[in-house]
Amino acid sequence: MAKGKQTPRQKMINLMYLVFIAMMALNIDVEIIRSFYDSTVSLNETRFLTEQKNKDIFEKTLEAKAQQVPDTYSEPWAQYQALRERINSLVNAAEEVKVTLKKQSEFRDKDENGKDMDISENFSALNNNEATTEYFFNEGDENSPSKKALDLKAKIDDVRNYIVSTFGSNPQLLKLVERANASLIAEYPKGKSPNGKTWFQNKFYHQPLIAAISNLGIIQNDARNVQSDALALMLQEKVDASIKFTSYEAIVSAPTDVVAGNKAEAVVMLGNYSNSNKISISGVSRQENGKGFLPLNTGGLGEHKIGGVITLMDASGKAQPFTWTHTYNVIAGPQEVKLEKGLLLSADKMNVMYRGLENPVSGSILGADNSKLTLSAAGGAIVKSKGNGKWDVIPQTGNVVKLTLSGREPNGRTVSQVFEYRIKGIPRPQGQIRGKAVNFMPAASIPNQVVTATLPDFDFPVSFTVKSFILKLPGRAGTLIEGTSLSAAEGVLRNLRPGDVVQIYDIQATATGLGIQRLKEISPVIINVQ
Repeated sequence: MAKGKQTPRQKMINLMYLVFIAMMALNIDVEIIRSFYDSTVSLNETRFLTEQKNKDIFEKTLEAKAQQVPDTYSEPWAQYQALRERINSLVNAAEEVKVTLKKQSEFRDKDENGKDMDISENFSALNNNEATTEYFFNEGDENSPSKKALDLKAKIDDVRNYIVSTFGSNPQLLKLVERANASLIAEYPKGKSPNGKTWFQNKFYHQPLIAAISNLGIIQNDARNVQSDALALMLQEKVDASIKFTSYEAIVSAPTDVVAGNKAEAVVMLGNYSNSNKISISGVSRQENGKGFLPLNTGGLGEHKIGGVITLMDASGKAQPFTWTHTYNVIAGPQEVKLEKGLLLSADKMNVMYRGLENPVSGSILGADNSKLTLSAAGGAIVKSKGNGKWDVIPQTGNVVKLTLSGREPNGRTVSQVFEYRIKGIPRPQGQIRGKAVNFMPAASIPNQVVTATLPDFDFPVSFTVKSFILKLPGRAGTLIEGTSLSAAEGVLRNLRPGDVVQIYDIQATATGLGIQRLKEISPVIINVQ
């Protein structure tokens, strides 16, 4: 400090200065440890979200396709199951190592009262490097990895080697192989060490507990991300096949009732519709552009049946037959209709009714004046009469609404009949970007996207206005975004890299066209960065 002989006062000042420096250094260390610990918590949250996405979206989709189209998807499903087993083993093993290291370092999550321990109270444990060194190295020798370390390496190698051997020859899955070779490693390629040390030395030798936990968490996250990539690429690899035929069903389009003597025709096709020359249809008189045409026999009253076989030649050259049948009735002409009896009631848009919405229905009596019909509802309300046998019905309580249609037949007799319809709630809205819930796009395109909500395949006119949503990026806490555009998060989106998963959830929106219905939670949107 000062030259020459120091006074007692100067010595005291110097000592206080040294103590002050030491206290600042200690405080800085605590903050660094806190930052590391927060990162490990974020890693765990990200892994959990990835696991949920894998299980709830991609995995269920691949399994369903394996059941629906086994010729195309049964092998990828079996390969994925074997990969999932290996990755689960690796993730669980890494988790067991973290638990062991915490215990040996005397790390405590809770105090005696069950409250969360502050980082400062665990500072000594998190800063301790003895447990990590002893666990991964024999007697602390940095050149002698322990058996436990080699066991962990074997599990990492097992996942990587399975991916390389199973998918390495498939050009459409090369990205998966490249990512596995880059992230699932426990030793550096020759000449690639950043400092001449081994992978284990850099990750665990004399490393404090917090660093070891963080490195183990990275291993777990990399494994789950590779699992996610595998699912996405397996589905994408087969997308051309699944677009045309996700499932097969014979479709017959023909009237069920025809007037005697009038011309009528049935149209037969395989859904999803295709005009491929690999489809042949028997039981029809001619086939054009993938459709079969058959003139119907209308010469005699009563029930008539037609049928045949649709044969599809698949990609392997195997013939797959699909039997089709259709029944139609030949009824009397216009003069005879006046003498027919009976009531008719049909839902205009569906065979069920939605609770709280105005469901349009139509009723009629053959040969009678439909403007004189009346309708009542048990379990619902008739809110509007449109005249000529048309009403709007709002179902209310219970699971069934009973509609009673009353009127007079052409002969003057009063008739009444009860019709039952199931009551359903409004389905869950779906969050979308570019019309899809799961997207694949480069990072540069993400800020240009807009979040929307919709009710897919819903027959009523409903529109949504998105007000806000939460954006979740890898390694970061969720961020509330106001409005519909992702452009507000352009700054944080720049750090995304291929293979990352962006999640959009807690989508808040208002709906038009749902009446007094309470809007259900909108499903999340997933963006896989390419």
